[in-house]
Amino acid sequence: MYKNMPVSGAAIIAISASMTAQAQDAVTQAGAATQADARAAAAGTGTATDSPAGSEIIVTGAARAQRRFDASYAINTLNQDTIAKIAPLNFADLIGQLPGFQTESTGGEVQNIYRIRGLPNDGGFVSFQQDGLPLFHENDGVFFRGDAILRQDIMTQRLEVVRGGPAPVFASYSGAIINAITREGSDTPAGGAQVTLGDTGLYRLDAYQSGPLGNDTYFAVGGFIRHHDGYRDNGFPNDRGGQIRANIRHDLANGFVKLSANYVNDKNVFYLPIPIADPRNPSVSLDPFIDYFDGTMNSPAFRSVTIPYRTGTGQTDSRTTDLADGRHMRVFNAGLQYEAEFDDWLVSAKLGYTQGKNRFTAFYSTTNPADADVFAAGYRARAAAAFGPVVSFGYTLAGTNDVYLPDDDSGLVMQGQYRDVASDFYSAQGNLSVAKRFETALGSHDITVGLYGSLYGMDRFYAYQNYLIEVAGTPRTLDLVAYNAGGAEVGRVTDNGVLNYAATLNGGDSDAQMFAIYANDTWEIVPGLRIDAGIRHEEYDYSGYGALTEQVDLGDRTTLADDATRGFTGRILNREMKTRATNWTVGANYDFSNVVGIYARASHLETPPNVQSVMEVNPNPVFITTIADQYEVGLKLASGRSYLYATGFYSNFDPLNASFLAFDPTTGRNDVNVPFIGEAQILGVELDGALSLTSWFTLNGALTISDPKYKNFQSATGADPEQVEGNQITRQPKVYGNIRPTFDFAVNDTDVSVYGRYTYMGERFVDLYNNTALPAYGTVGAGITVNHGPWQVQVVGDDLFNERGLTEGNTRTDSLAGQGNAEAIYGRPIFGRNVRLVVGLDW
Repeated sequence: MYKNMPVSGAAIIAISASMTAQAQDAVTQAGAATQADARAAAAGTGTATDSPAGSEIIVTGAARAQRRFDASYAINTLNQDTIAKIAPLNFADLIGQLPGFQTESTGGEVQNIYRIRGLPNDGGFVSFQQDGLPLFHENDGVFFRGDAILRQDIMTQRLEVVRGGPAPVFASYSGAIINAITREGSDTPAGGAQVTLGDTGLYRLDAYQSGPLGNDTYFAVGGFIRHHDGYRDNGFPNDRGGQIRANIRHDLANGFVKLSANYVNDKNVFYLPIPIADPRNPSVSLDPFIDYFDGTMNSPAFRSVTIPYRTGTGQTDSRTTDLADGRHMRVFNAGLQYEAEFDDWLVSAKLGYTQGKNRFTAFYSTTNPADADVFAAGYRARAAAAFGPVVSFGYTLAGTNDVYLPDDDSGLVMQGQYRDVASDFYSAQGNLSVAKRFETALGSHDITVGLYGSLYGMDRFYAYQNYLIEVAGTPRTLDLVAYNAGGAEVGRVTDNGVLNYAATLNGGDSDAQMFAIYANDTWEIVPGLRIDAGIRHEEYDYSGYGALTEQVDLGDRTTLADDATRGFTGRILNREMKTRATNWTVGANYDFSNVVGIYARASHLETPPNVQSVMEVNPNPVFITTIADQYEVGLKLASGRSYLYATGFYSNFDPLNASFLAFDPTTGRNDVNVPFIGEAQILGVELDGALSLTSWFTLNGALTISDPKYKNFQSATGADPEQVEGNQITRQPKVYGNIRPTFDFAVNDTDVSVYGRYTYMGERFVDLYNNTALPAYGTVGAGITVNHGPWQVQVVGDDLFNERGLTEGNTRTDSLAGQGNAEAIYGRPIFGRNVRLVVGLDW
């Protein structure tokens, strides 16, 4: 079983053996946590890096602050020191270092993929929170999720990440919670700044300041501003903008009141899959034309894109957009928090309001590259019907008569889809909870009862159009020109590079009201033995509309590009929906001592359709509530600064909606509905450990081994569900993990830390049928940090050996049956070698 295990697996086993020996001689650790401990940690005065393992104070997934070791569920804490040593490329890269989280961090800075314990979803089961409250109620908005509106920066004191456990009771839709605890002020003024420079054209400044305002009142303010050319060459900058966060806290005799505000204004270009091999002969690499590590289909050719479409009044309108804007997120959030203890009562109230705009532009992959002659021949019949006799075709650079000869390059051409998406959104949310601790003849109870509610909504406008491009990095757009027998041009299949104007058009608006009531009881029967149970019931009320569209011809007889565009009819489809969900969890924990403990838990998660469902224009849509039952058992070992948390888990999704929309190259639309309804079962184990036998060496590791598979699928469209039975869930590996050694030493009055990271990702498949594999890969990173007084200097590098690894595949066309090859020839590569210099100053 273990002969093919990655290095991190062997390391975790070694940690386990060592921990068992250490536990026999361990001494009693820190006592019970208090609310004051939690506030001290948020202010930056708690959770030192040399603290005993398991003594970190956590507040996520529980009514009261507690030690990590005391939690009866899997949770990780990441403070600024740990985050700095991981040196993540983005939020997904950071979370992907934790056990149970398989992430794809290849899309750029935001909107990456987060999967928890094999759950077959790209992020919908992961709740992003700030100080215990979501900034937007639903996990997925219109082309954005939590990492787009909550950015990791120096104002984050620590992250608390819950995997499974009580997540369904303390958050909606959640198999996991990522909670960012922000810095707060204290009596001691504190501040810091750091400048990050990268060899990918990265320039970033993080800074914060905190301190007293007088009369038990404290402030903290900080954020980042950044310019980044990008990990791939777009021909224009990749990321521009930043975030600022601030809070003011007033301490009461028995608690505190805190007012906070966030503002994000940031542009992030999105990376999509690229072809890496010639589909005519997959052994032939396309590296000479589109570089594996540097290449992208993003291009200056899309700096000014005009998308014409027919309005509901019969007029022709258009939108002009710039690919360099990427995902332009502008969002403001204000929050108010109150917490106080009254003897054995704890009262907590949190309110938040978010208002935002997302304007998203991206150039998506569609079909495989095609032989240039074969591609042209496919348009002969349509061209002849539109222009008269067509004897030959040729290619020109878009909008010109400059001849382009594909045979002088790869001999291939390919399609891509430009997407322009706009959405305004809002979300008001509030949470009120009351906890009471009391003693009985049979142990103590800590009961929490809470109310949560949200008013939220969003509108959307989609306009997609398809382009013909060369096979190259930062490609040029092409025109396909038809000629008669005399060699004269008679018409163009494309128009200035466009194959299909407004192939997809969509508009709508939605609003939601939701209300939840929840309760949780933690019963400590005897010291060390605790049973807790919780339940959450949610009621949803949606209303909205979708704008109906039809196929129209814009009337230009010199091109085929406008023959089958979409236009609004002027009619809308109103829809209302009421739905509900009931989630619950039951767990038991027994600590043999302060260094050895075990726990077990069962939980039930229901995820109803989201509010975007009421913008659906399909007259007979199928809306399904996904239901998941999850079970886990855990072992906890902690001694000194070493620890091991081992969790076995089993999840069963029934029903699971694995339906998808596929790209139709004939119409240029993403409108081929492939419904697949069935089950998903995931059985596995996750290991999270640190081995610190000396003061100068620590070995951290995380490993997840699981068997994610599909079961009992059905399809009504002729697709064969038998070919799905028992298959590995798409894009989910069976094995993944990392190992991170750290060497700490001092030279005179200078502290030095040298560290490395090996990350392993097992084989995955792009399709339900498991025909096309994404091969396993492993990357190596390393860094060094030097601290001298208030100054810190860090140099860190990723993928030092330019290991090749693919993620995603090409989901527009390969999700059912693959790419016609045993290994993927189209996908989103991991980033190549890159190096960053970070210079920081604390005061």
